[in-house]
Amino acid sequence: MFMKEAVSRISTYSADTFGVCSALFELGGMTVIHDPSGCNSTYTTHDEPRWYDTDSLIFITGLTEMDAVLGNEEKLLHDVETAAAKYQPRFITLLCTPVPLLMGTDFPALAKVLQKRTGLPVFFVATNSMQTYEQGIFKAFKMVAEHMVAAVSAPSSCCSWQPSFASQGQGLKVNILGVTPLDFAVNGSEKALRRCLTRQGFAVSSLWAMGSVYEEIRDAGRAEVNLVASYGGLGAATVLQERFSQPYVVGLPLPPLQEILAASLRTAAATGRVQYPLLTVRQEKETATVIIGESVYATSLAAALERVTGEGADVCCPLAAAPGTLGARDHQVRSEGALMEILQAYKTIIADPLYEAIIPEGAKFIPLGHEAFSGRLYQASIPNLFKDFNSFFHI
Repeated sequence: MFMKEAVSRISTYSADTFGVCSALFELGGMTVIHDPSGCNSTYTTHDEPRWYDTDSLIFITGLTEMDAVLGNEEKLLHDVETAAAKYQPRFITLLCTPVPLLMGTDFPALAKVLQKRTGLPVFFVATNSMQTYEQGIFKAFKMVAEHMVAAVSAPSSCCSWQPSFASQGQGLKVNILGVTPLDFAVNGSEKALRRCLTRQGFAVSSLWAMGSVYEEIRDAGRAEVNLVASYGGLGAATVLQERFSQPYVVGLPLPPLQEILAASLRTAAATGRVQYPLLTVRQEKETATVIIGESVYATSLAAALERVTGEGADVCCPLAAAPGTLGARDHQVRSEGALMEILQAYKTIIADPLYEAIIPEGAKFIPLGHEAFSGRLYQASIPNLFKDFNSFFHI
């Protein structure tokens, strides 16, 4: 069973630990990876394009073999306390990796001790570096929604959801959830995503978490509806729905889908119900094209292509899939071998360039870089599909 998860010809996706680092990068906190030296450099040199031009506090504890054997946790506490006193972060987040996981390190207890010593909010996100990045983003944004988004006044009439004046027309306030460089390259995508919504008459309250200041994230409870841009955004979406009765829509407003997503956002705000427009847009026709990638991005791309060309595309998702994305013809795969078998049925494959090693002979390959899979290797060639959709696909 375990050999099925081995890869011999393609890459692997970034780890959940790095998903947390990416999600929290711009929020002014201090992220501490408890691990021997190495993980920090892997993240910063492969998965984090903002590292060289944006300040962020990401540390590794440098766990030694002797520390692991003897359980020397005072060293970790002292180092984190010293760094916090020097840099004054807004909060501290502790992350687990395989070595402290095997040691049975009591992270919730360490968080309590550090909170008392530093006077700062200290959180533990249960990573292990054996899950993929979208799981880390999910957990990180869930934590932010639970603990950092400020409470807002409840409606005076009752506790149940009621449509606001804005929900009857233009000017709806929207949070965009689940945007990090691991899924959306630093090529202007996050700015173009904002513009897609503002052109449809929406006001973007916050974008989690590229290009939004901490104060915008803190005030996210004042929005009326949320757009889930990736699986990672679901963690925040479910909490914001519970705390503030904010409904959400799953999907990306790529150019052919902008009016459909706009209508879904207004419907969600008017009814208080979650909307899954991608399931209704795609016709589930037989196709010779397949897209490999993250569930929301890949299915949004498939729906957009179908709207423009009339030809659909199936999706292969090697990651956790968001509800309302994968259809009956799509595949959720967990092994290289299973993926290679599935690809035999397709003549055109759209995927990160590192997948080209396993495409069937004679198949057409359209490279679409994904930094969570290939890091910075193809960073310069990743298109901004919110702006360049037609030109990239020669439509």
